[in-house]
Amino acid sequence: MSAAVVVDHVSKRFRLYHERNNTLKATVMRRGRARYEEFWALSDVSLEVPTGSTFGLIGENGSGKSTLLKCMARILRPDKGTTEVRGKTSALLEVGAGFHPELSGRDNVYLNGSILGLSKKELDAKFSEIVEFAGLERFIDTPVKNYSSGMYVRLGFSVAINVNPDVLLIDEILAVGDESFQRRCGEKLADLRNEGKTIVVVSHALGTMRTLCDSIAWLEHGVLKDVGAAATVIDEYVTVAHEDRTDDGDGGTRWGSGEGRIETVELLGPHGEATHSVRTGDRVTIRMHYTTSEPIDLPVFGVGIFSLAGVLLAGPNSREVEVVPDRIDGSGVVEMVIPNLPLLTGTYELSVSMYDYSCQHPFDHRHRTARFDVEPGEPHLEHGLVSLGGEWSVDGLATPRRTLSQ
Repeated sequence: MSAAVVVDHVSKRFRLYHERNNTLKATVMRRGRARYEEFWALSDVSLEVPTGSTFGLIGENGSGKSTLLKCMARILRPDKGTTEVRGKTSALLEVGAGFHPELSGRDNVYLNGSILGLSKKELDAKFSEIVEFAGLERFIDTPVKNYSSGMYVRLGFSVAINVNPDVLLIDEILAVGDESFQRRCGEKLADLRNEGKTIVVVSHALGTMRTLCDSIAWLEHGVLKDVGAAATVIDEYVTVAHEDRTDDGDGGTRWGSGEGRIETVELLGPHGEATHSVRTGDRVTIRMHYTTSEPIDLPVFGVGIFSLAGVLLAGPNSREVEVVPDRIDGSGVVEMVIPNLPLLTGTYELSVSMYDYSCQHPFDHRHRTARFDVEPGEPHLEHGLVSLGGEWSVDGLATPRRTLSQ
């Protein structure tokens, strides 16, 4: 398979200034020079993005992901090495990039579209589609300086994808949009993938990256750590890049900024007893005890249940059901009740987390921190991991109960 993007031994450095010449005297004394050190955001990075694939870039903040994407978009020029992008390229890298704040949304569609290579005739033909996708019909003649960040993103993304690019570069920006917009974006990206377009995306949303991307590159301090299948690289990143083993003897890995922490996790059986073993169909409660070192506004608590093979079976969070406190401060308890546990017989692993309202910034994420067993219960099924709770019928009649001996 040919490569749509080729990154060949790319290195990029920036100057980190420790002082500035704020006065004429300082300028004269230092002969116009401020002291700085060189910071290499990228160091000898080489990779190829196959044509027609969706390729992800992951890594901690400051790892060089956005810098590499800007090199691909030719916004930045590498100090060493080269980047080559084959075909028409469209990039969505920053909120409002390419927009003039004093101009209306309408004028900015034409301005931004022309920057991306569309003629006025092409923009005339696509204008209604662009505005409809962005959902900004009422505000299209309003100066964009009055737009919210979400409106900026919707308009920018709508213009970028309607350029009909061969290669689309996206940097985390989609996390700013609302849920409805993100859903439309996901559908549009799926359409572009089906059309054989190449997509390169940077994001901290690992769940989305796992399902969206074919391959992923993991950067750490500007160095390429690994490239490979999305699930494989993400699993390695989670267990190595963010590793912070707990002190209380629990397993798993842990990461987060630390303003809030989930200190202990309990699995409660149908009678409220702490346990490590439940049955299919039981009423089960997952209880989290948390503490905060400072007030946290609009925290979102999450739970993940994994098979031993690492397959995520369920990943609900409190925002999805609109159970989000205005603020937490100090210690408290969060519970999620599962009325009828649908898991079948086996051993499973539990993750718990506390994020900000955008679900992008982790305060505390304890990944696969505890194991529990599920014993046979009702319904008593033998195959798979979960019970669908379905009902069978034959020729419109309920299936009679029969034992194998009958």
